[in-house]
Amino acid sequence: MKFADLIPILPMIIVGVSAVGVMLQAALHRSHKTAVILSVAGLVLAVATLPAVSQNAPLRFTSLLLIDRFAILYSGLLFVASVAAVLLSYGYLQQFDGNREEYYILLLLAAAGATVLAGSDHFAAFFLGLEILSVSLYALVAYPHLTEGHIEAGVKYIILAAVSSAFVLFGMALIYATSGTMTFDQFGALLHRLRPEEVNMVMLTGAGLLVVGIGFKLAIVPFHLWTPDVYQGAPAPVTGFIATVSKGAVLALLIRIFPPGAMHAGGGPLYTAIASIAVASMIAGNLLALLQNNVKRILAYSSIAHLGYILTAYLAGGPAAVTAVTFYLIAYFVTTLGAFGVVTVLSGPQQETDNLDDYRGLFRRRPWLAGTFTAMLLSLAGIPLTVGFMGKFYLVLAAVGSALWTLVIILVVTSTIGLYYYLRIIVAMFVRQPNTKDTGPPAPLSLTGTLTLAALTVLLLWLGVVPAPVVNLIQSMIG
Repeated sequence: MKFADLIPILPMIIVGVSAVGVMLQAALHRSHKTAVILSVAGLVLAVATLPAVSQNAPLRFTSLLLIDRFAILYSGLLFVASVAAVLLSYGYLQQFDGNREEYYILLLLAAAGATVLAGSDHFAAFFLGLEILSVSLYALVAYPHLTEGHIEAGVKYIILAAVSSAFVLFGMALIYATSGTMTFDQFGALLHRLRPEEVNMVMLTGAGLLVVGIGFKLAIVPFHLWTPDVYQGAPAPVTGFIATVSKGAVLALLIRIFPPGAMHAGGGPLYTAIASIAVASMIAGNLLALLQNNVKRILAYSSIAHLGYILTAYLAGGPAAVTAVTFYLIAYFVTTLGAFGVVTVLSGPQQETDNLDDYRGLFRRRPWLAGTFTAMLLSLAGIPLTVGFMGKFYLVLAAVGSALWTLVIILVVTSTIGLYYYLRIIVAMFVRQPNTKDTGPPAPLSLTGTLTLAALTVLLLWLGVVPAPVVNLIQSMIG
């Protein structure tokens, strides 16, 4: 193998080498700041190499990975989100007395696994990337293992992730037994050519098992039961990483395995199943969030609803659907990282600031943090002048273009319901109840946390007012 043959996976190699570099640095001389610098440098360098890889795309690395412009776009999104997660984690782990460097090794490996999923074109690569991502997340969820909540969340996640992997493996076996192929493009072409009356039930069962396994990772109804407990028990920056990078990678994988066009052809039963999942996710996610008093659990159920919104556009099919899904995913990344970023800077390894009462009077203590959190919540609610509004606009536009009126109506109605629980948090921050003491944040806000939240807020407003450059970029990359 020549060096030129490694060009397609150069960004993945850089991230992997960065993880090894942090590992060696921790073995030779432990330094939290050095570990953060190495992690950020590796991720930024990986992003910097993407344009060079894109010039020669599509490129294939063996039969496992297809590094096309779609994979490059999603890899860039995942790397940038990982940079934000690293920077937010720095201030959080500064308060931790134990070893910190291993955290960044795990995070880099998870980012590498996520990009493998985005570039997968073979079921073997799919499973490899899924396990690299999942095994890293097992440890991250339980890190820094100072409270029972962290350990409990880690155990719950590892059990349910193992179950989802079993579904995926069984589904792969059934698909290979009936189709004789392990590549996504051949499987998608076969699914697209089949008429509803010709669908092989064994292959359809295998595809359904894949949807179940992917559903666990996306935390969509009815595979969502782990989500609120893991979100609440995991460290705040890890929760933000799971809600964005992990789900974004699996969503890219879903689009690769089941192209939206295939849903309308031979995948009629799959189309019905995913439509039902989208409806259930939008309704259950928003209604269950109304019952919560824990901010992380509210955001957990909110994320379930948002994945239902994304599936609505996914079912529309065609390039417009992929554009809408990708732009909404970018909006979701910005707002979710920002929301969990606020929770992160107010929390510490010993104590998570995630109860609704902890945010009462936050505007009096930290007005700019309250303003940032308000902007993120309004974006999640889809209020105009935020990126969340523009994201929902493109979702509705794609769904209306395919006459998915039932899904559009449910999306609009459930989004209105969602406004209530977002406003609950906002009201709590700006209105202090009588006899409520201002506890203040557990530690001073770090510079990296401040800059990261500021950058996310600027992105939220900029993309909400001027979305055209990003939309044009998405269209050029997936066209």
